[in-house]
Amino acid sequence: MPTKEKKKHQLEDILSDNVSIMDTEDLVLDADQVVTDELAQEGFCVECKDQEADTFCTKCNEPFCEVCFGMIHRTGKRKTHISKNYSALSRAKDTGNTKEDSEAIVEDDGVNGDIAAAAATSVRANEINVGEIMESRAKFIPLRLELDERKYLRMLEAALNVTEYTEKIDNESSTGKAKRVVNQIKELCAVLTGIVLGCDYKRGQELFADRSYEDNEEFFQTIFEIGRRHKIMNPEKMRSAYGKLMYLLSDSMIPDVREMLGFDCVVPIKTVYTFLEERRGLDVLHEDNILLATMEIIPDRKTRSQIQAEIRHKEKSIEQLSRKYKSKYLSADEIRHCLYSIGDNNAYLRANRDPCEKMIQLLEKYFDPESCDDPEYSLSIASGSQGHRLSHDHSTQYIYVNQTLKLWREILNDMFKLWTLADQDMLSSSNPYCLSQTGQGLHRIQPCPAVSREMHRTLFKAQKKAGTWIGSSVIHLGDKNVPNALMFIDKYNQVSRILNPVCITIGRLDEIAKNEGIRKLIEKKFGSLDLCKKSILTDFFRFAFDGSGADNFYDAGSCIDGRLTSAWNSGFAGFDGGGW
Repeated sequence: MPTKEKKKHQLEDILSDNVSIMDTEDLVLDADQVVTDELAQEGFCVECKDQEADTFCTKCNEPFCEVCFGMIHRTGKRKTHISKNYSALSRAKDTGNTKEDSEAIVEDDGVNGDIAAAAATSVRANEINVGEIMESRAKFIPLRLELDERKYLRMLEAALNVTEYTEKIDNESSTGKAKRVVNQIKELCAVLTGIVLGCDYKRGQELFADRSYEDNEEFFQTIFEIGRRHKIMNPEKMRSAYGKLMYLLSDSMIPDVREMLGFDCVVPIKTVYTFLEERRGLDVLHEDNILLATMEIIPDRKTRSQIQAEIRHKEKSIEQLSRKYKSKYLSADEIRHCLYSIGDNNAYLRANRDPCEKMIQLLEKYFDPESCDDPEYSLSIASGSQGHRLSHDHSTQYIYVNQTLKLWREILNDMFKLWTLADQDMLSSSNPYCLSQTGQGLHRIQPCPAVSREMHRTLFKAQKKAGTWIGSSVIHLGDKNVPNALMFIDKYNQVSRILNPVCITIGRLDEIAKNEGIRKLIEKKFGSLDLCKKSILTDFFRFAFDGSGADNFYDAGSCIDGRLTSAWNSGFAGFDGGGW
């Protein structure tokens, strides 16, 4: 075939609706069509170039990390590609094995892939212990505030509530922005100084007598870190003040602003892990009874004596650990403080992640995944009808809702880690932002590389568990839909606010129906208590997951953040009901 006709044929194949974008890798390009990409370092993924490779595709003849391989080979012809263990290839190469030996190793991995995977999983399960899990979690669990720190927190909140930082900085005028930022930061620091002097004159004199802002760098860093740490542990607090704080600190990292300001405002957030590591106390996380010492006492359906017994067992475990591991570097009170901080994380998970688990259980209890005999309780939706923007039959909608809830559960389970990465993305001096009209006002659009990488990892895990995936896999981050990492965090903090009212209503119906009059009313209207619950859930699963969150499918149809936007159903300036 002549070159011109060949290219035309390839273009028609690529643009054809019958050909998946993943099916086009076998189309042969001319030498002058090949674009040389930046080469990944040896041993790293050829796609993302910043993660170590662990999978080798024999068809692509390239190494990938697990996430990139899964995303690229999820659909189309690439789904049939055979993968090998990249570490086996590396071992063969490092030990000087011949080509035949190397191929034998790889071939053996391929033939016995399922057995090898199962064995590896078993080995990993045996290797993982409580200490490793707790250490991994503790790296992202902020340290609970102490009494003195809470005083500084109140001062910070008072100062942020009276400042008009975002109004003065985030406007379309670009004249002298660095100077305006510096002036606003110094103004806030001056307010904090005045508050300290008003609360404790002697302490204020010691801090600020004949000293400049630069000399009090540590003081301001401590106050700003306290605010960031408190917000992570208490997402419902500092609803508007936190946005001002993060934008202020983000501006303070701009090189010109840092130079004019003369000091840094940002230090890493204190975590349980860093605190214990500095004091040589990480061994406390490896004790088996740390699970008992950090568990949350839940009073539901328990007698007072049961609750008291659980409290006694928990306090006993805390005392045992604090006595055993106290040293000249780490006091017993500090150990207790760390254990209570881990317990705060468990409370957060129960309040924010567990509603997803409850909704999944309700979905699986009241609905058949295959079919629905009664149209009144069918989950099927049609685009253009009743505001729906997706068209799903009952089975498809069931899978779509189930997958979305499980994805939210995974995200919220790792929320502290995602929050830490969001903090890094926002406060990185090498990650600038730009102001832009997004359709919901003027926002700071800033890339989110760390959060994006972790979100793709989480999505890949969810897709791998699901087997098949309904809807789009697009993750909006750093665009007009989710402008920056702060907006991402703010969105997913609302999941429990959306799900909890439904969970509470369903959970309270049994108790309410004990009243004979109310029970008869429910039975007359719905037929039975279970059908009443099913009616509530049917409406929720239809309308909260119908892709109605924006004006087009790409922005908020079935994409990852669009699922949440649809549940909220848009029409607002911010996910807390207002702007900053």
